[in-house]
Amino acid sequence: MNQEEKKRYIWKGLTLFAAISGSILFFFVLFRLKNLFHGFQTLLHILAPIIYGLVLAYLLAPIYNKIEKRIEPVLKKKIGKTKGKAFAKASSTLITLVFMIAVLTGFFWMVVPQVYKSILGIVDLVPESVNQVYAWLDTTFKNNPQVSEVLSNYYTEFSKQIEQWLKTSLVPNLTAIQTFVSNVSLGLYRVFSFLKNFLIGIIVAVYVLNCKTVFASQAKKIIYSIFNEKWGSAIIHEIRFVNQVFGGFIIGKLIDSLIIGIICYLCLTLMRMPYTMLISVIIGITNIIPFFGPFIGAIPSFILLLLVSPIQSLYFILFIFVLQQFDGNILGPKILGDSTGLSSFWVLFSILFFGGLMGFFGMIIGVPFFAVAYHLISQAVNKALEKKELSTKTEDYQKIP
Repeated sequence: MNQEEKKRYIWKGLTLFAAISGSILFFFVLFRLKNLFHGFQTLLHILAPIIYGLVLAYLLAPIYNKIEKRIEPVLKKKIGKTKGKAFAKASSTLITLVFMIAVLTGFFWMVVPQVYKSILGIVDLVPESVNQVYAWLDTTFKNNPQVSEVLSNYYTEFSKQIEQWLKTSLVPNLTAIQTFVSNVSLGLYRVFSFLKNFLIGIIVAVYVLNCKTVFASQAKKIIYSIFNEKWGSAIIHEIRFVNQVFGGFIIGKLIDSLIIGIICYLCLTLMRMPYTMLISVIIGITNIIPFFGPFIGAIPSFILLLLVSPIQSLYFILFIFVLQQFDGNILGPKILGDSTGLSSFWVLFSILFFGGLMGFFGMIIGVPFFAVAYHLISQAVNKALEKKELSTKTEDYQKIP
């Protein structure tokens, strides 16, 4: 047996060993999935402050970069290049943190108390509101007693379920939040755990913002140490693309949703709608979800207004339709542009698919995640076609029967 045959047999043996090992590992993961998932949750719990810090740094990075870009040249001229750069970083970090704290303080000072009062007001008004809506339905359908009877039965059952949920589930939770100081419970632990992780996350975010250039250089160093120059450059290029898609979409969507929430609050105030702050918060938060967001937020808001005034609830639906058209055709494209490059079908597909996998969080990150995957697959397909000297234009394949 010559040397080449020995090598061939060795490679066959290694391949067989790798296949068997991979199969055993696959079945191990399959049967131990619950334990692995629990271990993954434990790891996430341990790394929670780091994750909070990375998320905060990622969201605050555009503000930090703009401030640093403005003040760094001025400081370099006045106090020197080295000191100016260091002072620019410190000043940018401080201004960014003050901005974040001001936004959070304003939200919890202005929004949360009004939302809480609105929820308690809804609980108190549910019985009276049910009777008002019932009377309105009875008046509206008095000329058709059969339809009136059917709708009244459905509405009575629905209102009982809403009232029961408000009294048995929502109010006790809200009361627990108010009296958590006097109750040593799991809720108390979670509140303090979140506050601890968030405060540590702010410190982590400060370090990341100040050292992001060093971290980026270290990451590039590792990539070039593993791959050759061609592949290293390609990977770095794709990472930049991923950052552009995720940053452009998520940050843009947050700004878009904030503006929509403010517009909703101002318009509902002018229309003298009840629960304006609560409904505006619901609309603003759900608007983060592409495509379905405005409609998801409109459903509970419509139900709230229906309990108070059926006529106002109809006006609200018309207003939400106008607001959604404004956001989808004017405001959204202005802020987001073509940050994902996906068609409407793939946006819808990514929301449904990732929303089914990961819920609300999946509906938010599904679009940019799928946009990255779509981009990578498109590049791979185009390169394969170029090697075969075939056209990469989609329209050229429409003529093939």
